[in-house]
Amino acid sequence: MIQSGSRVLRRLAVILCLSAMPVAAYAAAPAEADVLSTYADIALAGYEDSLATAKALDAAIDALIAAPSEETLAAARAAWKASRIPYQQTEAYRFGNPIVDDWEGRVNAWPLDEGLIDYVDPSYGSESDSNPLYVANVIANPKLSIGGAEVDASQITPELLQDRLQEADGVEANVATGYHAIEFLLWGQDLNGTGPGAGVRPYTDYSTAEHADRRAAYLKAASTLLVRDLEEMVANWTADGAARAALPEMGLSAILTGMGSLSFGEVAGQRMKLGLLLHDPEEEHDCFSDNTHISHYYDAVGVQNVYLGRYVRLDGSVVEGPSLAQVIADKDAALDGEIQAQLADTVDKMQAIVARAEGGEAYDQQIGEGNDEGNAVVQAAIDGLIAQTRGIERAVALLNLADKVTIEDSDSLSNPDAVFE
Repeated sequence: MIQSGSRVLRRLAVILCLSAMPVAAYAAAPAEADVLSTYADIALAGYEDSLATAKALDAAIDALIAAPSEETLAAARAAWKASRIPYQQTEAYRFGNPIVDDWEGRVNAWPLDEGLIDYVDPSYGSESDSNPLYVANVIANPKLSIGGAEVDASQITPELLQDRLQEADGVEANVATGYHAIEFLLWGQDLNGTGPGAGVRPYTDYSTAEHADRRAAYLKAASTLLVRDLEEMVANWTADGAARAALPEMGLSAILTGMGSLSFGEVAGQRMKLGLLLHDPEEEHDCFSDNTHISHYYDAVGVQNVYLGRYVRLDGSVVEGPSLAQVIADKDAALDGEIQAQLADTVDKMQAIVARAEGGEAYDQQIGEGNDEGNAVVQAAIDGLIAQTRGIERAVALLNLADKVTIEDSDSLSNPDAVFE
């Protein structure tokens, strides 16, 4: 593996140390344009790091396809895990930036009905009332019927995945591209429920197994698309990129919308509380690889990054500049201190989930029914996310941006009874 448990924890400690450094003092609050420039610079750096790790993943996939073995499969899995570290930190740019939202579903859509892609265990079932392609298994079937029309899938190409299969029939669970499609093709289903263990796809799926060549073609097509999509997003945040150019019109509301919506509706609600309420590993974000603890942790770090105006790159260098924190501190130093403490507290609570997972209890085990201690650790992180959202809402009010900032909600937080209906 690229990072052992102890190396992951050491990297987390470095980020925590750098994140805890005091914000540079300014004689006056920075101009909004300068804060937005820092925000865009961090986006560019985060997507550049994501692209670099996606290219490393693509190279590892090439090696797996060329010479399938336990070693090349393990290397590809490690490269996938490494790619999640920078990408998850960029999720703070969702919700507040339409260009990112319009694009995000191609790279990180979740959850997915994996039967669209490849073989599944009989326990998965054979049909779904909401998805005609629930067990379409494009890898095994060179011809498909989508929306009543026959689709030629004899050649599995990036274009087939992107243009014909992604959200086919208008079903969001038909996720054919992105990190999670690749994850499924590297690990296979996790059939352990809330017990120990992740997916155990054998390397022979790429050598001697039935449809090995088509499976390899699908994996390569998905990896090729991931690199292309990240190249597109890097370009959007360069000096003349469309996402950077759109920021002046949106102003600080873009930052606050992303921080609040990712914290509350998305991570605290959809990704964490829903799974905890149901004690359901199917609601786990990185469910095939048991990597969810890392994804949740770096989402929290990403929110902290954009508030403090500081991002620690994979090479250890730091991108930083005028920040939203300084704007808030100039108007209400106590509120800034409160928000910084809330963000740090959430990161600490996410690190407790990571430490538990690195110690042998994966996230899906932590949310399991009857695991009171594990449930409490997850709930503490949810509580931290909710608390920081309240601080973000106070910042929105302080800046008179209530008419421009809408924070995503989640039934699992605001109307949990609806989850069980």
